[in-house]
Amino acid sequence: MSRPDQIELSPEILAAAADSKAWPFEEARKIVQRYKGRDFPETVLFESGYGPSGLPHIGTFGEVARTTMVRHAFRVLTGDKVKTRLLCFSDDMDGMRKIPDNVPDRAALEPYLHMPLTVVPDPFGGKYESFGHHNNAMLRRFLDTFGFDYEFASATDYYKSGRFDAVLLKAVEKYDAIMKVMLPTLGPERQATYSPFLPISPKSGRVLYVPMKRVDAKAGTITFDDEDGTETTLPVTGGRVKLQWKPDFGMRWAALGVDFEMFGKDHQTNAAIYDRICEILGGRAPEHFVYELFLDEHGQKISKSKGNGLTIDEWLTYAPTESLGLYMYQRPRQAKKLYFDVIPKAVDEYYSFLSAYQRQDWKERLGNPVWHMHNGNPPKVDLPVSFALLLNLVSASNAHDRSVLWGFISRHAPGVTPQTHPELDRLAGYAVRYFDDFVKPTKVYRAPDEAERDALEKLAEALGQLPAGADSEAIQNAALNVARRIERYQDHSKQAPEGGPGVSVAFFQMIYQVLIGQERGPRFGSFAALYGVENTRGLIAKALAGKLAA
Repeated sequence: MSRPDQIELSPEILAAAADSKAWPFEEARKIVQRYKGRDFPETVLFESGYGPSGLPHIGTFGEVARTTMVRHAFRVLTGDKVKTRLLCFSDDMDGMRKIPDNVPDRAALEPYLHMPLTVVPDPFGGKYESFGHHNNAMLRRFLDTFGFDYEFASATDYYKSGRFDAVLLKAVEKYDAIMKVMLPTLGPERQATYSPFLPISPKSGRVLYVPMKRVDAKAGTITFDDEDGTETTLPVTGGRVKLQWKPDFGMRWAALGVDFEMFGKDHQTNAAIYDRICEILGGRAPEHFVYELFLDEHGQKISKSKGNGLTIDEWLTYAPTESLGLYMYQRPRQAKKLYFDVIPKAVDEYYSFLSAYQRQDWKERLGNPVWHMHNGNPPKVDLPVSFALLLNLVSASNAHDRSVLWGFISRHAPGVTPQTHPELDRLAGYAVRYFDDFVKPTKVYRAPDEAERDALEKLAEALGQLPAGADSEAIQNAALNVARRIERYQDHSKQAPEGGPGVSVAFFQMIYQVLIGQERGPRFGSFAALYGVENTRGLIAKALAGKLAA
């Protein structure tokens, strides 16, 4: 991913950006409008929040990726004349309210319930100072791998270092105004005990959800009963007290001067609360972008604590980071399922957009996802074989490593080697891993019935009559000609180019069910050209002999 300092802005780009309907530009225009009629600040601040209650998931990455896209669009709209920063802020001072399901030893963490996450021991081998530090490191590792330009911020560090002290003292002063915003949002029972301040017990170290007995604006202190009943007074400064999460949002915006922050739809109803508290504390609420949530394969919201859905590392085991970037760009306001089956399509769509980019004018380019993913500098990649085709080649050839795939690829495309096409070589490795872990265990070959046997015999005969070196179009047409003569596979709602009925998709579904053991596959002609006509005829022979279904 290109660094932001690599932007090259031509008059053509600036003109196309002014009219672009791509969503990052639409969001960036809100920030430009925010400062209409007055000077921009020294730095425009973009922020992304992260709750490190569990291991980071892809939704967390998506927020940073999308914010980066808006930041880049803003820099283009302003001619790259305004400094920007992206702050990734971790709420790691939050108390651990429940033990995540995906830690190795849940019982070991029970004594640390309700303590700040940066106090809870690291359950993953003790390599890091705390559970919060571990999860922060996992987030930074991926963001660094992807090449994001960002600054990391820890709530623990900001609270304890005094970065928030001035605004926290303002919160004591404006206590009644904050309560007027918060209390109507709560039920009667919660109203009776609610306080925007969460003291950290000097005795137990736990984050306490207790009512305030006194709030002293002049002294900058709060008074409450500690867990043992002892009346305790603490200054709100120096990390001794933190704010409840809703007031904390607004406080942080006011303290840091945040200009843009996006968040998931689950925050949408609270956005007005965050904004109002920010204003009460003397700040101006940032521009917002609300995105839809990611769902697992069962349609449930993915959760860090549950560990459902895909993790960052899982996606990157089976596909390049660029495919994940594309998935984040597409339809951010639409809920999308995030599980292993979406990976192959995302991979091929990325390379399709990348190929199209070189043929497009600037207006089209600025609407192409790869322009936003690569900060305006997408790479040139020649990919003669799709990822879907590689997966089916692995399936048909039972390849256990990519060298087997290269035997087919090099014969199909002379001169194409791992050295000349390293990106294809990388995809070949992903294809083998993805097939072994997710396709192979679910493969179910079925035996053909009599009509299907006849169709396959005719297909093998037609392939045998093709001239040596027949391309994918010739192979596809040969298969279509076979299917058109078989009543079962005639589709009378379509018309063949030379007249007569078209071909039903059932014909190709049958081929993949019988020959590959899968419900779907790429275009048959492309597959057979890559796998080889004689190898394809051999596969048909095995199916007819009952060797595949067996």
